[in-house]
This record gives sequence, C-alpha cells and structure tokens, in this order.
Amino acid sequence: MLLSFKSLQRRLLVLLVVPVALFLAGAGVSGYYFMRDSLVKEWREIALLRMERAAHQMDMRLQQPRRWMEAFTQADSSVTRKWILGQLRHLPGVTRVVVTWGKPGLKEADAPPGITGISPVTYIYAPGRDSFVLRGDFLGLAGQVLGHLEVTIAYAYLMKQILTTGWMQTQMACLVSKEGHYLAHSNPSMKGRHCLGETGNLLELAMLQDMKTKNSATIVGQGYTPDEVVGFYRLNTAPWAIMLHARGSQIMAPILRFRLFYLGGGILCLLVILLLIRLGTAPLVSAIRRISQKAARVAHGEYGEPLPVESQDEIGRLAQSFNEMMAGLQERDIISNTFGRYVDREIAREILSRPEAARLGGQKREVVILFSDIRGFTPLAESMSPEAIIHLVNRHFSRMIEVISRHRGIIVDFLGDAILAFFDPLDGPLDPKVQQAVRCALEMQEAIAAENAAAPQAPQLLMGIGLHAGEVVVGNIGSEYRAKYGIIGAAVNLTHRVQGQAQGGEVLASAAVYRRLGEVVEVQRTLETRLKGIHDPVTLYSISKVKDG
Repeated sequence: MLLSFKSLQRRLLVLLVVPVALFLAGAGVSGYYFMRDSLVKEWREIALLRMERAAHQMDMRLQQPRRWMEAFTQADSSVTRKWILGQLRHLPGVTRVVVTWGKPGLKEADAPPGITGISPVTYIYAPGRDSFVLRGDFLGLAGQVLGHLEVTIAYAYLMKQILTTGWMQTQMACLVSKEGHYLAHSNPSMKGRHCLGETGNLLELAMLQDMKTKNSATIVGQGYTPDEVVGFYRLNTAPWAIMLHARGSQIMAPILRFRLFYLGGGILCLLVILLLIRLGTAPLVSAIRRISQKAARVAHGEYGEPLPVESQDEIGRLAQSFNEMMAGLQERDIISNTFGRYVDREIAREILSRPEAARLGGQKREVVILFSDIRGFTPLAESMSPEAIIHLVNRHFSRMIEVISRHRGIIVDFLGDAILAFFDPLDGPLDPKVQQAVRCALEMQEAIAAENAAAPQAPQLLMGIGLHAGEVVVGNIGSEYRAKYGIIGAAVNLTHRVQGQAQGGEVLASAAVYRRLGEVVEVQRTLETRLKGIHDPVTLYSISKVKDG
C-alpha cells in the first residue's frame, strides 16, 4: 500500500479532512463562477430595463417641444402663435426658442400666408456642447421653405432622471450619438472624453459596432473578475443612445465579500472536523460511513432500503432526515422520469397512486386530447436568428404550460412549435374533462393574444387548436430504461388532423367533443370536411365561448 496509517486519527485526517478541503475549494471556485455569471446576467437584465425606461422618458421629453412646434404651424392667428411660443419657452429644459422667416419684416409670431406644415424635426448637436437644437422648417404650398423654428434644449434636462435615480452598480451613464460621440455624462470625470473607443477600449469599440445594427446590447469584459461591463439602449425619437459603464468589481462586490466568509467558514469547518476526529467514536464514524455510502448510491439512482435508525440522537435524526430526503428524491425522480417537468405535481401524485401507473404498458380509456400549433411558424423562423426563435418559443411555451397546468392537463410532448396534451378523467366521468379542456383551449388563445399585446414589436403569433375525445391507450410507453407517461392511438392522429383545419386564433372541436358540451358553448362556425385516414366526411365546430353557469 502506498499509504499506511498507524492510527485512526491519521486515517481520518487524510480520508476526511483532505477530501472535505478539496470539496470546499472546488465548490468555492465553481460557486464563484456560477454566482459571477448570475450577477452579470442580473445586471444586464436590469440595466436593459432601466435604460429602456430612461430612453422612453427621454423620448417623451423630446416629443413635448416637437408637438408644440407642430401646433405652431397649425395656429390660425398671431395671438395663438405667440402663446404657443410662450409655452415652448416655459417647457423644462428649453433655453432658447428662435423663429426665423424668409420674408423680412415679419415678427416671430407672424406668419406668411400659405404655410402648410413643418418639416420633420432635425437634431443639431456637437460634441462638447451642453445643449442641442431641434430645428423644423416651415413649408409652403409648393414645398418651399418659408422659415424655420429652432428650440434649444439642455442635455442636463434629458439626463435628469438618470442623475436622480439609483442605477445599481453603474459607474457612469452617458448619452452618445449614433456616430459614437459623447453628448452628456453623469460622471464629471468623463468631460474630457469625446468619442467611444478613442482610448482603444475594446468593449467601447465592440459597442460602437453593435450600435450600428442593434437597438440595445450589453457587453462583458474578459477575466476572472470582468474589468468592465457596458451596455446601451437606442432612443426612438433622436439618433442617440443611453450608455452605461460599470466596473466588474462593483458588480461582483457581493460575491467578492462572500469569498472571505466562505474561506473563514471553510477553515472553521476543517477545525471542527479535526475536533470531531479527536473526540469522535467508532459508532459515529461507522454511521457517517454508512450515510456516505448510501448517499453515493443515491447519487447514481440506486435507492434501495432506507437506513436503519439505531439511536435518537443527532446521528439517528440525521439518518431519519436522510431517509426522508431519499424518499423525496425517489418520488421526484419517478415523477420526472414518468411525466417530465410539465405536469402539475399533484396530478402526477394522483396518477402514480394507481397501481398500473408504475409499470410499463397502459389501459384503454376515453380522454380528451388537445393539439395546438403556431400558424406560419416555419417562414417566421426562417426570417429570425436562432437566439430570437428560441426566445420566442420559450416565452410562448411558458405561458401555455401555465394555462394547461392550471386546468389539470397532462402535457405529453412538444413537437417543434406544437403542444400535445390530454385531460384524463381517471375513474370519473368524461364530460367535466371535456368542458375543462375547452376552457383551457380558449384560455390558451387569450394567453397568446395577451402575449402579442404585451410585445407589439415582437412577431405576432397565431395558434390553431384542435380538440377531440376518444379512446386511447394511457400509460407508460417505452422500455425499462426509459419510459414516459403518455397516450397512443388513432384518436391522437385524428386530433392532429382536426387541429390542421383550425385557423389562427381558433379552437376547433370534433363532434365527439361537441356532443358532450350541449348548449354550454357558443359555436362561431361549423365546418364539414374530409380528414386524412377518415372515409366519411366529419363535422367540426369552432368554439368561441363557454357560457356562464
């Protein structure tokens, strides 16, 4: 043997203290990297939200003088125009208002005849100035310029919200033009800077490149602790962007402080272990060894019999807690392996309480099947980046999973952008499950409509849903190594074909579903069609509402 021990204490020193020390070190390093990524991700998400809010506030402040400038051209008298100019001059942030007419002798509140409107507002600004100018040209009947209106606004007014609102660990917030020129800063020490990337900062150069093609982005520097994190969000009204700079050490401050506590805790843990080794007894070591060996088997999925509880002290309670934890893990694994992550845990327990649910095979019984699919998703996916597609589909599925779980549906699978689920009455009547499935389908359509309304800039999704009630085989499908609780049968294929006839935003039910609903639902249209694999024509019903009561 390479190692020989003359005492149990030395053996435990090597076999317990060294592994624990290595484990603590590995956990500390891996935990640091995990927490670092989490903190950076949190900063990026919150920073984008706050920049978006600040950009919206800036856009609103820029729109105020623009509306008054448009109102000036629509005024029908010099008195009204004079009043409008007064309102412009009293707007927050406005330092100067100048009206210039091409025709000499006209006062600023006067106007030559034939003004039809004002040109799109242009922004006049230069690096190093503390204000900028909004300029609009007055246009005549033939499109000629009759004069112009210039409104000077201080950058400090636009930056006021940023200066008065906490921005987390942000070191600096500034306003930059689309060319990368600094226009305004929240940090006085940046007044000597003029342009992004002028110091050769790679993050600034990368952000300047992103600003040409993206509306917003965040970029993280390299290193164990990133030196710097930057982000930007473009305004809609002006050709500018809000930019944030933050030091990585500021973002990482919580985890950097925690390192000291972790190190102290690790040393204390080792000292306690040394003390226990000196004062410990053989039964204690034996009990820990049994628990450790059992934990290793559980980690590999081998649960076996629970540990014997031989005492009422801490070791006995530890063994009892370990047995309870093992039972919980075993139940979680059974639920996860059988149903995946998308079935309500209470429903899973109810199904697993049935004797046949724990073995391969199944039973024939009538269930209600729901099949949904996004319309036109393939051409939509071809026009988007992979990241945008995944984000869109995940956002859609998260809402649909929530609705289906709320109505106690069982999700069988995700097929691309489609969802296959069913509603199992178990030993109860099927009619209540039919109504539950219909309500679920209608709420799914409401949820996708709310999803579209919440993100009007994102692609608008339309979903067709098919419902059918029929006999299928319900149970564990697969092998002894990998099985999944689901359904198979002709009714599943028929539901898919019913769904194929549904229009975007429509819930289409088969006659088997409609017969069980009676007068409970409102039907928007009735469709008689032929489905693949079905010899006779079938009648389908477009359900628009479930009546109260």
